[in-house]
Amino acid sequence: MEVLIVTERLNICLAEEQDIHTIIELENHKENKNFVWQGTYEQHVDEINSDTALLLTFKEKNGNQMVGYALAKIDFKSEVFELRRIVISKKGCGYGKESILGIIKYSFEELNTNRFWLDVYPDNEIGINLYKGIGMHFDGMLRKSYKSERGYLDQMIFSILREEYFIDKKQVYFHVSK
Repeated sequence: MEVLIVTERLNICLAEEQDIHTIIELENHKENKNFVWQGTYEQHVDEINSDTALLLTFKEKNGNQMVGYALAKIDFKSEVFELRRIVISKKGCGYGKESILGIIKYSFEELNTNRFWLDVYPDNEIGINLYKGIGMHFDGMLRKSYKSERGYLDQMIFSILREEYFIDKKQVYFHVSK
């Protein structure tokens, strides 16, 4: 287990092949299924082996239980970090905020990216409130840009730029333990 990011309560690790079954269970859980794309076992193996993807697991420091995961894609040429998926299994504990702040910090401070962004469906109110609450900028709406089992879905785009992060990191939002 290679730990990339340490937060107050979590170790954020590079996913390993043995984590994939749990990741697929999280993707397919009824509380998550409408908000994240479901990958196959083979697709997740490819993500683990990719030079431009990060498949991460969130594990509690006490007990090492997996409480979520994230998938990111990094465009090294343009210095852009795209958070493609984030799922938390233990909801209401603040793990979503803690993990995303840790990932943002890693993006800017370790990978030296210029832009961190994600998209979210308009009916994912918890995610939208989180992204707004940590100071991410609402860039706009891609109308009916994704076809799912629920029909055509809009995607809201949120981002934070490197210079915004380094200005705002003095605030409580971006305090992440070492």
